[in-house]
Amino acid sequence: MTQSSRGRRTAAGGVLGAAAVATGLVAGVFYVFACAVMPALARSEDRVYVEVVQNVNEVIQNPVFLLSFLGALLLTAVSAWQSRGEPGLRGWVGAALLAYALAFLVTVAVNIPLNDALADAGDPAKIADPAAVREEFEDPWVAWNVVRALLSTVALGCLARALVGYGRINRAQESAYLASAAGSSASR
Repeated sequence: MTQSSRGRRTAAGGVLGAAAVATGLVAGVFYVFACAVMPALARSEDRVYVEVVQNVNEVIQNPVFLLSFLGALLLTAVSAWQSRGEPGLRGWVGAALLAYALAFLVTVAVNIPLNDALADAGDPAKIADPAAVREEFEDPWVAWNVVRALLSTVALGCLARALVGYGRINRAQESAYLASAAGSSASR
């Protein structure tokens, strides 16, 4: 194994690890919304519910979250490209990319439009029928959030399995390199 191929393998491992971390962060956000945030808000009065969800939807649009949300997709895609020659990794990273891409698509096609419609309802204090606004939003948003939480968790599991495979492949290649180096030293 040459120094440059070792460097590429190390970089590929770093991208794979970063993809797992970013995906884990996003899966955690969706999980917390499914397990705690939305069930807690479900106990709120309609106007309070609309106001808090509008506020959350506004503040979550920040560079830190967007870096993780977009980074998970991009890093997993780069990792899929880097693992294309490794049969032991390719399937796991490909499955992670598919699962996360579907979670991303659910977010863009369903959850964000629901968020936008809720924002378009206006100031919660001035909404004539906050119960109707909530009714249009709550059940579909919660259901699709569970879907994206499950998909992003599957993606994280696949990336974790790929990391295990990466470690095994890397150890095997290092062992083979060391054995060949020792063999060539002994023959001198």
